[in-house]
Amino acid sequence: MPQHDAAVSGPLVSIVVPVLDDTAQLAGLLGSLARPASVELVVALGAPPDRAMRELQARTAKVTWVESAAGRGAQMNAGARRATGRWLLFLHADARLEPGWLDVLRRVDAEGRAVGGCYRLVLDSTAWAARVIEWGVAWRVRLLNLPYGDQAIFVRRAIFEEVGGYREIPLMEDIDLVRRLRRVGRLWHAELGVRVSARRWESDGWWRRSTENVILAALYVAGVDPASLARIYDRQGAARARRPSLSRDAHDPEP
Repeated sequence: MPQHDAAVSGPLVSIVVPVLDDTAQLAGLLGSLARPASVELVVALGAPPDRAMRELQARTAKVTWVESAAGRGAQMNAGARRATGRWLLFLHADARLEPGWLDVLRRVDAEGRAVGGCYRLVLDSTAWAARVIEWGVAWRVRLLNLPYGDQAIFVRRAIFEEVGGYREIPLMEDIDLVRRLRRVGRLWHAELGVRVSARRWESDGWWRRSTENVILAALYVAGVDPASLARIYDRQGAARARRPSLSRDAHDPEP
């Protein structure tokens, strides 16, 4: 693989976090992250900050704040444009990197051949269904080389720019990026985990949520337009919200 980043100075990795009305989750993430000099943190806001977000900004040091249009693709691109690290790591606000995550990046960087990669999905739940889903995700990544965005995808910044970054589509921006990355080089599948909130599965039903995810991904790979998939996703979310057994608070599905 060409050494695109050999002359790039600055931190080893920039963590880019897209946020839309996730102040509580973001506050927890900021409190959990150790940030040595080799780590830069960029938060990409999809809406002007409200009072709670402004208060969080005021009490949080060493964070670059970026505002952009709403949408994960647009927000992550905006964050990447401000980032200065050799690597970009895209992290959801409700995810937590496990100790040793930076050592993984150091190893991948030193090895020099991978263009990007991901961590192993760990759901923050003691339910047996969570272990089954983690097992299925591990096999999907191993057999199809297809991690999703909740696995903290990381990519060399020069490669990210070379492939054109995220497509700013309403759904499946993570799968789209991974498929383009696979065309230019190898992806590293880390054994270390990233712990992700299980609230969507707990709210929607473990098998319902996983089945819907698989169907939407399969339709996208088959060529269905992401805007059509987003409408299906929104209709499913509306139907879930109408079910009286479900909470209508922080457990609602993410956009």
